[in-house]
Amino acid sequence: MTKIIVEICQNHSGNRETFAKMIESAARSGADYVKMQSIFSEDLTMRPRFEDGETLADGTVKTIKRPYGAEKSRLSKLDLTLQDHDFFISKCKELGVIPMTTIFSRHRIPEIGALAWPEKTIKVASYDCASWPMLKELAAHFDRFIISTGAMEDQEIIKTAELMKSLGKGFTFLHCVTCYPNTMEMCHLSRMDWLRTLTPLVGWSDHSLVERDGITASKVAIMLGADFIERHFTVNTKNETKDDPISINPAQLKELSDFRRLSKDEQKQQIEKSIPEWKTLLGESRRRLSQAELLNRDYYRGRFASPGGNETWVYNWEEKNLS
Repeated sequence: MTKIIVEICQNHSGNRETFAKMIESAARSGADYVKMQSIFSEDLTMRPRFEDGETLADGTVKTIKRPYGAEKSRLSKLDLTLQDHDFFISKCKELGVIPMTTIFSRHRIPEIGALAWPEKTIKVASYDCASWPMLKELAAHFDRFIISTGAMEDQEIIKTAELMKSLGKGFTFLHCVTCYPNTMEMCHLSRMDWLRTLTPLVGWSDHSLVERDGITASKVAIMLGADFIERHFTVNTKNETKDDPISINPAQLKELSDFRRLSKDEQKQQIEKSIPEWKTLLGESRRRLSQAELLNRDYYRGRFASPGGNETWVYNWEEKNLS
């Protein structure tokens, strides 16, 4: 049966009470895994070309605008300590769901990896799918990997599969479209078929707009045989955070959990009745990245890094030792 990963992301707004409420609600509504993000605002890098961005005369965006000061200020209000990590792990254990995280900077791996994770599974963000030095370092602390593949070229994904096999680590690839939100036509769910040629377990990390599309793409992915579904999750009553618009609520999580328990025939009957246009979500199994995905890759890959000494940074993909 499909496993559901609930991504808390930054919808906790840095508030431990909200953090706890989200874990409790996710557990009650059918989550198997609850995932946090090990983001530390001091690891944010200042890259001058994103201060103003660049738009060509014809209106084509060449570089997105994301000023460092505003992003640092936003993230600093969301920082979680190692004590918050311990609280998260303990709360998940208490409620019977599996805690998991995503680490965004290599130098954080030893301290985060040493915590009392009951299942040594790590989620790797799309933009680090091809950060091979980081994957090697994670392998010293975690036994199983769930790796999103959005914004990555086919050859990069293939090389990552080869690396994981050489490290002797079990791994799942999640198809993902790194546009926030993505439309139904952008889903390309048949991409899971290609990923399954590289690893037995695959899934779908869904960034569709909840107000417009609900849990349509996640249901279709389950019907198509996804082993994992990852969805952002919120307990907010309105769009209070940056991630709320692509986050499902407890009722939608419960509906998704109930749907995965149906037989394949029942799932297909329900899909064909309620989503007659569902085949538009299939798209292509091999495809070129869109301009929007390339722009997001350009910014988010390198958004966080590790101190390299003498006021330099070491990025997750660089073959350099950390000082």
